[in-house]
Amino acid sequence: MELYFIRHGQSKNNANWNNPDYEESPDPALTEIGHEQARLLADFLKKRQTITDDKVWNIQNRYGFGLTHVYTSLMERAAFTAAPIAQALDIPLIAWKEIHEEGGIFSRGDKSNIVGLPGKPRSFFMENFRALTLPDNLDETGWWNRAFEADEERQPRADQVFTELLTRHRDTEGQPEHRVALVSHGGFFMRLLSGILKLPWRQAAHGLKSWFALNNCAISRFDIHKDEITIAYINRTDHLPDHLIT
Repeated sequence: MELYFIRHGQSKNNANWNNPDYEESPDPALTEIGHEQARLLADFLKKRQTITDDKVWNIQNRYGFGLTHVYTSLMERAAFTAAPIAQALDIPLIAWKEIHEEGGIFSRGDKSNIVGLPGKPRSFFMENFRALTLPDNLDETGWWNRAFEADEERQPRADQVFTELLTRHRDTEGQPEHRVALVSHGGFFMRLLSGILKLPWRQAAHGLKSWFALNNCAISRFDIHKDEITIAYINRTDHLPDHLIT
């Protein structure tokens, strides 16, 4: 399996990170820049979808990507990033609720009383993403509709996602290799990587704290073959012009 982690495009929360007057959204939409980033990423992948030489070491995808599956978080910014990719590549787009950002959908105002919120209902996704395969149990009450995700719940969720990825897509004799894209979030990327590599959460040498930076619409690649994981690259953004690196 080749695993491609794609962070969503710039959201309105991202764009207003340093704006003290901005009221954070619990489920922010993409900005115009975010939509343009997603479009350019989809175009980039479409032009390189076909693998032109399967006999060479294609660790940098110079000979194509050949994606076979695209999964998206049900947070709005991820779904609007993933949809153009799946459409451009003409491959199925599948919702995976568990690859959401840390905390889930929650109120952003009173930090002393964080309340879980519903999230978008089934009708929102059916109206905006007709090709998106949704969970059977998603209805009009919203996809989240539960309490704020506590810190102790986050790493086990990421660990379970990786376990499920291996179950669904690990190399099987006689089966073509799966090349899987997850369109998700920066905080979840940290949790997933911590789980995959068994890294202590945010700890580094000499008392320092660690973080893997991801730009909006950046691509990271992990190859999982037999008993080995190869980290091919992290935070690749060469498909975006300088003014769209956010």
